[in-house]
Amino acid sequence: MKKILVAFVFLFAVSTVFTGCRDEKEPSEKIEETVEEVGDDVEDAADEVGDAVEDVVDD
Repeated sequence: MKKILVAFVFLFAVSTVFTGCRDEKEPSEKIEETVEEVGDDVEDAADEVGDAVEDVVDD
């Protein structure tokens, strides 16, 4: 009886190690995320350029 219990515990431990539940993204989700990041970076750069232009005009 003890060996059967140990065997079940071992099988459970092995199954939980080899069965992961990672959240894998689809390629389309990766592309969409990258496009959004690039868009945000472009907006930030445009804001910085606009601020620099205003500073030059003020001087």
